Amino acid sequence: MRLGLIAEVALNETRVALVPGDVATLVKEGFEVQVARGAGERASIYDSDYARSGASIVDPAEAMQAEIVVSVSSLDAATHRAAEHHFDASTPCALRPNAVFIGMLDPMWKPERSLRFAEASVSAFSLDLVPRITRAQSMDVLSSMATIAGYEAVLLAASTLPQMFPLMMTAGGTLSAARVLVLGAGVAGLQAIATARRLGAVVEAYDIRPAALEQIRSMGARAIEIDLHKNDENDKNNGNTSDRTESERSDGYASSQSERTAARQQEMLTEYVAAADVIITTAAIPGRASPLLLTHSMVEAMRAGSVIIDIAAERGGNCALTEADTAVSHNGVTVLGPTYLTSQCAKHASQMFSSNLTAFLQYASIEGQFTINLDDEIIAAMLVTHNGSVLKPQTM
Repeated sequence: MRLGLIAEVALNETRVALVPGDVATLVKEGFEVQVARGAGERASIYDSDYARSGASIVDPAEAMQAEIVVSVSSLDAATHRAAEHHFDASTPCALRPNAVFIGMLDPMWKPERSLRFAEASVSAFSLDLVPRITRAQSMDVLSSMATIAGYEAVLLAASTLPQMFPLMMTAGGTLSAARVLVLGAGVAGLQAIATARRLGAVVEAYDIRPAALEQIRSMGARAIEIDLHKNDENDKNNGNTSDRTESERSDGYASSQSERTAARQQEMLTEYVAAADVIITTAAIPGRASPLLLTHSMVEAMRAGSVIIDIAAERGGNCALTEADTAVSHNGVTVLGPTYLTSQCAKHASQMFSSNLTAFLQYASIEGQFTINLDDEIIAAMLVTHNGSVLKPQTM
């Protein structure tokens, strides 16, 4: 089958979906790989690198007509430079009918993408729907990209904070270590902890999931423990335990919390927030707005010069002051909501993404023939549209 690698067209996207080493692997397994001219240039990967790996270098329009088209993100015309990259914004999709598209669609957050693929009779797979099971670990794009985001978030904080991270004894006196608070201890949060520790910061972290506390400690940070479900006297007298919800979903993500539980969490975290020089927030729930962790009043309790890096900015942010890709200053506190952190590390981000994508292609293929087996747990979980229909009602 012909597999087309297209150039990313989102303005801040520098990654590429396949790197030359993985292209060579796919060619050996029977794929005819066509790479759109210049597809990897923003990741410092050139056409000659792909050609040496056995790929054909073609015009962008030709790569779009392959039986399988792969990309980091979706073919969302609203964010694409249509004329430059041969997209027709007036049509549902630039792909051929019955083609297969594989990329990160985020379909539960942006359901219009699913409709566009369905209208074009394209079978679309969303890599961010890879189930969190052992067999699919090698395909887990979300974890790979979260690793990059957590690392880059700390570097951004370090370059923005008006002080150095490590404790230093100098001729000019003793410089105290920066205090870093990480909210959310998923993959991104744990990587942020590790990176901040390597830079010499004193790190504390919090996650609503009890199971995450030991992971925080294993990274060398202090785990903040607060009892969100401790009832007041009235609750005890009335037997009210309605606030007690599960903190973790079956897929490993934190569950949405009640307004009352969220308010109690914010209240009990305020003293830790006020003491921090840097706060990195990473809390996200697939398909939903980012939970609010930092209120206006909590930010106002922080010292001037402090920095907040909100990784969850794309879906509204964990901080009430967050504006995506905008620097907000409030009482001397800088709030940044970057949505492009993975593109800051294009080489390794592309390498990791490519490895995950190649693992999926190998899993779903036999001798270069891509097969859509609807009875397969992994295929069914990731397949968003097929035969002109949207298969997941929650993405409509």
